[in-house]
Amino acid sequence: MSRLKFLLVFVLPISAIYSFTYDGLASLVPLAIIFILFPLLETLLPVDSANLSEKIADDEKNAKFYDRLLYFGVVVYLSCFAYFLLIIGNTPFGTMEFWARTVSMGIVAGNFGFTMGHELVHRTNEPLDYFLGHLMLLTMFNLHFIPYHLGGHHRNVGKPSDPSTAYKGEWLYTFWLRSQIGGYFQAWQIENKRTVHEGQPIYSINNRMIKYTLIVLAYFVGLYLVLGWQLLAIYLVVVLVGTFLLEAINYIEHYGLFRRQYENGRYEPVRHHHSWNSDHIFGRALMFNLSRHADHHYNGSTKYQALRSLKHTPQMPTGYPGMVLMALCPPIWFLVMHPKLETTRTLSLSFDK
Repeated sequence: MSRLKFLLVFVLPISAIYSFTYDGLASLVPLAIIFILFPLLETLLPVDSANLSEKIADDEKNAKFYDRLLYFGVVVYLSCFAYFLLIIGNTPFGTMEFWARTVSMGIVAGNFGFTMGHELVHRTNEPLDYFLGHLMLLTMFNLHFIPYHLGGHHRNVGKPSDPSTAYKGEWLYTFWLRSQIGGYFQAWQIENKRTVHEGQPIYSINNRMIKYTLIVLAYFVGLYLVLGWQLLAIYLVVVLVGTFLLEAINYIEHYGLFRRQYENGRYEPVRHHHSWNSDHIFGRALMFNLSRHADHHYNGSTKYQALRSLKHTPQMPTGYPGMVLMALCPPIWFLVMHPKLETTRTLSLSFDK
């Protein structure tokens, strides 16, 4: 049963395809499931904070089921995107169906393109997985996510210099721009520094950001030649929605949680209380256990099925679907999260002692 819960992620593309196929209120089904049904169920159902036993965890880490699920997810995602592009060209622009289908595809793209892409690019020692992660992120024009996330965010999380760590009182809408722009420029800084350290010229194909930029430009031109400007513009709207979802998740995961700086200028190590966590079942299943975020930062190479629920971690009041919905309305977000943030800070100081 611990395996089967991850099949819930396919509710997203299945409901999206339903939206693409039927008109009227049926086109709103994916949005109703994600932003009404799932948050409601997570409010009513108990959380699942149980961890696998050590023996079972060792077995599950190497179980092929979880890898095959990701591979199947890649096929489902690309097929869903292709079907969307086939259908949306015949959907009158500006209608309820048009926007419902476009936003639904954006949510699928954000969840599969980014969440699965994130999981796969962490597997740097597994060539197929690493390649598929690149493929998923390429569909979102976000290859710069790879050097920034692996070489920047995981090292600098909880520091003021980390664009993906949201400040207390910061709105999601301004954070989204700051995180995307800051992450892009930090990716260049990381790659420039790496190539110089390896004795390579900055402006060469050895710099991944140059290579990634050329690949993204080629992909953009290829899409234009195949789709034309109208469908390409709609494709970019899908990317915009998916990217916004990515940054909403980033916003939720580290909101207001900063590492202390010592007198010598160094920062305390990344600890379990520097990430917001959730054991709500739907959020865990839809995001491939990413809501167990503290353990992910403790060891980024741990596969999603083996992530643990850890003690002394700040707990979200609900799962990711409800948290995203809450973050869309800053006054409600601040009302709920700021008291929890103060409690978390008190507990983290007590834990450090």
